[in-house]
Amino acid sequence: MENIRLLSTSMVQATTNKVKDVRIELTQCDLKLLLIGAIQKGLLFIKPKSLEDQNSLIHHLKTSLSRTLDFFNPLAGRLATVEHDDNTVSFFIDCNNAGAQFVHAAADGVTMADILHPVYVPPIVHSFFPLNGVLNYEAVSKPLLAVQVTELADGIFVGCTMNHVAADGTSFWNFFNSWSEIHRGLDQISNTPVLERWSLLNGSISPPIRLPLSIINNCSDAFIPSPLQERVFHFTKGKIAMLKAKANAEAASTSISSLQSLLAHIWRATTRTRLVEHDKETDLVLFIGLRTRLQPPLPGSYCGNAVVKGTVTLRTGEILEHGLGFVALEINKVVSSYTKNKLKDALESSLKNPGPHTMAGIECNNRLAISSSPRHNVYGPDFGWGRAVAVRSGSANKFGGKVTLFPGLEEGSMDIELSVLPETLKALENDLEFMDAVTIISS
Repeated sequence: MENIRLLSTSMVQATTNKVKDVRIELTQCDLKLLLIGAIQKGLLFIKPKSLEDQNSLIHHLKTSLSRTLDFFNPLAGRLATVEHDDNTVSFFIDCNNAGAQFVHAAADGVTMADILHPVYVPPIVHSFFPLNGVLNYEAVSKPLLAVQVTELADGIFVGCTMNHVAADGTSFWNFFNSWSEIHRGLDQISNTPVLERWSLLNGSISPPIRLPLSIINNCSDAFIPSPLQERVFHFTKGKIAMLKAKANAEAASTSISSLQSLLAHIWRATTRTRLVEHDKETDLVLFIGLRTRLQPPLPGSYCGNAVVKGTVTLRTGEILEHGLGFVALEINKVVSSYTKNKLKDALESSLKNPGPHTMAGIECNNRLAISSSPRHNVYGPDFGWGRAVAVRSGSANKFGGKVTLFPGLEEGSMDIELSVLPETLKALENDLEFMDAVTIISS
């Protein structure tokens, strides 16, 4: 890794084995993610002058991680499989306390400014994450969780790679926040995870779901994304409010949300700049949260995947000829359509057709795929060094048209990490309508 010096790699186990030998069956939402990459998110902190010496810091982080795994014990386990006589296979999490990986590294001569000031996300950021290139199903022999603490000249980057079969974004940030609480000396965490996997259809304990063995045996991990560039665009609370007001006024509506307005703004701009055929269909792929929509609702601290995929499909001409309000209202209609009955149909369909998503099936020049959420508590983690100054993601699951949503540092603002072809990004930067809503943060 360029400019990265690996100092140590070790395994960290939970301090207790209170759920050792427990197996957690995976739901249809978990299994959909077997053939893609992990969640990779990390936080950049200012290195305080009063920070303990390097060895004490790493020992303290390992100790607090071990104690945090007492609450998130499945993350110290591994995936396991059972092959059946009908040429199917089922996966489960074996809570064997094999351990999470802990990597200590140094980015010699790299400053926080080297990460924050460039217009485009510098490639070295991807080196701040462990287990790059590992797909979720490979956790039969690799950790479900790996963290990397990289020391910069004036900062600390804490990168976390979490197997996406084991957790979704809500679970990921609950873990990150919980680790920081334990590190600060708390005995208990504020949001204890619910580890049991329930059937998302009837609320009972999830039974094993069988997948055709051929899906796993014939899977190809040779997906090579197009050459991409990444940039983080910042949208202030005021600019987002203006987009929302415009969208609702144009659509004669009061139901379009801030996020739906912003996504419509981004979708329209990328459609203009991608030079897609005028009558071609284009998709906006987003994920619909289940925790509050299911009846009865799942606990907010449910530690697993609780989302289903939703797709908004329009023709390029519709997006270009109509205004922001039309596109935002179409997004709103799809999101609002996920009633109890539609969610039940989607979950039943996933049980009947449990084939996992693949990266090759996601990337497309006429598609945007939305991940993460501005509602996640991204800036909550505090290891005693103060709040992070930035969040970045790793290389996992990157493809042309990937949009990663983060809350901004200021309340009500949002940061959009966009991964697209370099020519698309350059065209976006020259698109006056798009950039009018973007706020350039001064160095």
